[in-house]
Parts: sequence; C-alpha cells; structure tokens
Amino acid sequence: MTLWQMTFDPLLPLWLIALLFGIAALFALFGLYRSLRGSWFRLGAILALALALVNPSLIQEERERLKSIVALVVDQSDSQKLGNRDIQTTKTVEAITRLLSNLKGFEVRKIIARNANDVDVEASTALFEAARKGLQDVPPDQLAGTIMITDGQVHDVPETPQTTAPVHALITGSKDDRDRRIAIENAPRFGIVGEEQTIRFKVEDSNIAASGSIEVRTLIDGDYYSSEFVQPGETASLTFKVPHGGKTIIEFEAESVDGEITLVNNRAFAVLEGIRENLRVLLVSGEPHAGERTWRNLLKSDGSVDLVHFTILRPPEKQDGTPINQLSLIAFPTRELFVEKIDSFDLIIFDRYQLRGVLPVLYFDNIARYVEDGGAVLIAAGPEFADNTSIFRTPLARILPARPNGNIAEVPFYPAISEAGKKHPVTRDLEGGDTSPPKWSRWFRFIGSEEAIGDIIMDGPDGKPLLILDRPGEGRIAMLLSDQVWLWARGFEGGGPYVPMLRRLAHWLMKEPQLDEEALSASSSGATLTVTRQTMRDDPGELNILSPTGQLEKVPFEKIDDGRWQAKIETTEPGLYQLASEELRALAHIGPANPREYQGVTSTVEKLTPAVAATGGLIARVESGADDISIPRIIPVSANGPKSGRDWLGLRTTEASILKGITSLPLFAGFLGLALLLAALSAMWAREGR
Repeated sequence: MTLWQMTFDPLLPLWLIALLFGIAALFALFGLYRSLRGSWFRLGAILALALALVNPSLIQEERERLKSIVALVVDQSDSQKLGNRDIQTTKTVEAITRLLSNLKGFEVRKIIARNANDVDVEASTALFEAARKGLQDVPPDQLAGTIMITDGQVHDVPETPQTTAPVHALITGSKDDRDRRIAIENAPRFGIVGEEQTIRFKVEDSNIAASGSIEVRTLIDGDYYSSEFVQPGETASLTFKVPHGGKTIIEFEAESVDGEITLVNNRAFAVLEGIRENLRVLLVSGEPHAGERTWRNLLKSDGSVDLVHFTILRPPEKQDGTPINQLSLIAFPTRELFVEKIDSFDLIIFDRYQLRGVLPVLYFDNIARYVEDGGAVLIAAGPEFADNTSIFRTPLARILPARPNGNIAEVPFYPAISEAGKKHPVTRDLEGGDTSPPKWSRWFRFIGSEEAIGDIIMDGPDGKPLLILDRPGEGRIAMLLSDQVWLWARGFEGGGPYVPMLRRLAHWLMKEPQLDEEALSASSSGATLTVTRQTMRDDPGELNILSPTGQLEKVPFEKIDDGRWQAKIETTEPGLYQLASEELRALAHIGPANPREYQGVTSTVEKLTPAVAATGGLIARVESGADDISIPRIIPVSANGPKSGRDWLGLRTTEASILKGITSLPLFAGFLGLALLLAALSAMWAREGR
C-alpha cells in the first residue's frame, strides 16, 4: 500500500517568513495597483521565494495493512464449570474461531479469564480487566471488537466501557437455572467469651417456586447448635454466646431443592475471634513462706489475669495478742468465695494450705464439685500435705491425682521432665530440660506420694512424681509436690524456667486450647493448609480432610518433634475444610469466607447489558443442541456503520497499518528549486528591462 502526502520543513521561522512575504507582497500589490510594468512577475518571484523558504516536500510512504484484532474473552471462572456451561463454552469458542478463520483481515486473540490464583484475594470474574491486560499491546484503532463468552456473572462491568470498538456477549447456561444460597449480611469479627453476639443472614432463591419457610441449620465449630425457619428474601438472625477464646466458626446450611445448579452456596460461614475477659484467679496461701511471692508476682505480671490473693497470717489456734486490724485489711470472706462466687473463678490455687479450721470441711466438697463441673484447682504442696493437716483429709481427696505417703525428702535433686512431659505442651521445650541433668538449679524438698493418676510431666528424686496433671469430670487439676520453685525465681545456681512453666501450667488449667495435650489445629497460608496434631500417643493415625465440595481425602501425619505431628496440604478450591483425626475435629477455611464467585451463579444477561449496549454490541444466549451449537452470524462492518443486529454481531474493519518505508522529494531543493527561482527572478528583471 502506497500513500502520498505533502510536508513542509521551513528554513526560517514561519513568523519571519510571513513577515518578509507580507512586506514584499505589499510592494507587489502596490505595483499592480499602479499598473507598473512587471508587477505580476514580481509577485510570482516573491511567491516562489516564499515557497523555497517554506521548503515543501512530497512524501511517499510504503505501508503494510494490519489485520484487525478480535478479542475473544473466555470466562473460565468457577461458575462456568456448573451444569454444561463448560461444554457450551468449548463449542462456542470452536464455532467463533472457525467463522473468523473464513474472514480475511481479522486475527483472533484468545484471552482466558480465570479466578485469581491467590486465594487471599476475593475470588471474582473480571472479564474487562482480563481483556485490558490481554490487549495492552494492541492500538485502539486496530481493535475490531470484543466477544465475551460467559454465564453473565461478571463482577467488573464498567459504567462506561473505555473503547470505541463493539463489545459483544454470548451467554452460556440457561435462563431457567435454579439456585438457593445463603447470604450473611452482618457478622461481628470479635466477641467477648460468654457474651451474646448476633449474625444476620438471608436465604435467596432463584427460579424456585415459593414453598413456605426454609430450614437453616446452624453449627458452631462443627457441632450442631440450632435450626431456624426463615422466609426466602427476608433477613433472619442468630443470637449465640461466644463459646471460647480464639477462632470460632459459625456455619449456616439451608435445605436444598431438586435441580439446583450447585449446593456449594447453600452453606455459608462466619469467623469470629473470641476474646477472653481477664481470667479470675483465687490464690490462697496457707502461711507466709519464701515461695509465696513467686506465685503472686507471676500472676500479677500477667495482664490477662485478675488476682484475688489471701494469706492466712494467723490461724484460729494461734493467739498472740496481735490486733486483727494489724494482720489484714479485710476479713477472709470464706462463704462468699467458696459458696456464692466460686463459679466465677477460672482457677483456684492452694499454696501450702493446711487444715486449720479456716475453711469448713463442707466447703471442700463444694470445691470438688466446682472442679468436676469444669473448674480448675492447682495444689502447690509443702510439708503440710504429708501430715494430719493435709487437704487430702477432706472431700477434695476424690479429685486429687495422688495421695501422700507421709514421706518428706529433704535432699537435693534436679526436677526433670518425664517422658510424658517431653510430649506435653506445658513442659515441652522448656529451656535447659533436654539434658541430663537439666541445665537449671536443684530443689531441696520433695513430698512423697503414691497411687498417682493422670499425666506425670515432671519427676523428682528417683523418678518419683513431682508435677501431676489430671482431668476429673469436666475440670482440671494439677499438683506440684514441692514448695521449692522459688529457688528458680531467686536465681539460685542460675535459676530455672519458672515463668514459662508456671504460666503454661496456669493457662492449661484454665483450658487454653493451645496447651491441650490432645488437640487438632489448622491454619492456612495462601492455598496451603497446615494441620497440627498434638498428642501424647506414639501414632496419631491418619488425617481425614473433607473439602468444601464434599471430597474426602486421607493424609498421613509427619512427626515434627515429641508430641507434635503435622500435615501440609496444597488445596485446589476455596471454602471451608473439615478436618478429623480420631475423635478430634477442626475447621479451616481457604480464601474469603464466602467467595463472591458463588454469591450469584445463575446465568444472566442483566449485568452485561448496559456495557454491551453502550458500544452498540449484541448480547445473546448460546443455543446448544445435542450435537451442535447455534451462535449469531459474524459480519465485518465499517467504523461508522451499525455494529449488531437481531441475529448478527459486527466486527469493524480497521485501517491500521505499519510503516515499511518512506521516500522524501523536496520540491524547492537542489537544481529544480534553484532553476524555478532563477526563472522567476529572470522573468521579473526581463519584464522590467523592456
């Protein structure tokens, strides 16, 4: 293709050329006005000089016409996999490619639009963004048009498309697609444990005949909680108490109907982070002693603990004449603490407590009941535990994990982590405990016991029980058979890890999930699901994984250290995963809680209609038969003509081309320009010379 055009490359600034030409022209015109001889030749010479200064050139361009680009945007998001939409899409792409191959001057650029690979990004169908990225190197005047093959569930439809080329949409699926979904309208992200929270949700039906109320089952952390009956389209609410600290998953599951295109969005879930109010601890010290401040300082340093501490300074049998107001600020409210308000405490600690008549024996029966119903008690025993004043001689004995044998060993020994303790979260990984002897200081008093039950996680001299944990009923109890932990706090012989040990011990008693000896937990990072199994056993068995779409998979655990096993799974779909290991269960979600992709899955023309109409394009449903598919005709159109009709879609033929070569011919340069200029001047002088 050859193109000719005129260009100018002035030898002087245009304003100067115009000024000089204007002055010379005035003189020439004056001569014409006075009918002076040679005025016409003078004017011609001036014009020739002006043209020479403007320096015109004739440009010859050799161009190669470019093919018009047709953007074929194929929606391969998750909703396109429902029903027979993927088959319709494949056949439509083949049909369009075949039709365009018969049209000269067009080139098809196929653009695949999938959900984001990053599961942390909200999954959505972004066809216009995919088209923009796929056409970044295409000049706007080379674009013939865009054809989108989709179910119509597009989430980035612009108000005004930034293109002059037509946008057409071919819709897969059926206008009669049936679907029911749950939409969570409002859900709190945080809540205080034990307080009520409310989640609002709604059931929405598409192409489903009204049939009255719909049952919605609610599960909290995988356990059935309640059933609600709601009307489609109306907002309903669920009010519940936050069950525990940490992550809580609340699931909603609506009953299904026959013929639904998918059941994935019949379920929705919300994730709530439970926040504990300050834990309440009651510390009762039987007498002032060297280790008393250790417990108090440790608990007071923990900002999550509200401590109530009583020390029995003078038992009833001791009468030394000291006034009461010099011994304590308040009286010991035994009935209020151990009867009326005992259930408000998360932990009760008896530090070297002995029977002296301060607490009636009946109260210990109430304390035992408190533990069996879910409370926690820690016994820090001293010499009194081995004599006649031992609290073992109360109704509390039925929940104690060991009975005293009357022996008190006043010998130096290293507290050692037992075999069970190496697996238990309370004592596992304590700094200095992995050697023999341990790299911490010795203790010098040990209270003998027998018939120990539960988990013995630390040993005293000769491998005898030192720290015992047990679970009577619904509660927990711990017994430390020495009052020498204060030696670690004072730094004797280098001290020891008393802070992490006692803090873990207290929080295990108060049922912190991270410290459970038998636990299953899961976390996600991107598409990777990491499941951790804490167990005291030698083999945790297999992990059962139930995917969001109901696929069951079994995965073996790998040991990472004593008491901890782990499994890592690369997931392929977002949603809620249900995990099980023997009797333990856990939930974890990949990606957003309720993906946008499944909030609307029915085939629709409504979302794309405004954008398609704004460019003069066509939106039509794909008609598929048993063996073939029917799509509109494709017709090349001019840039200014109509771009679609009732049963056809148009692609504009563009004039885009690429420059292959250029030739420039200056008209007033070289011998030709000089000859013309000399001829004009000579004619002027010759005329004036006559």
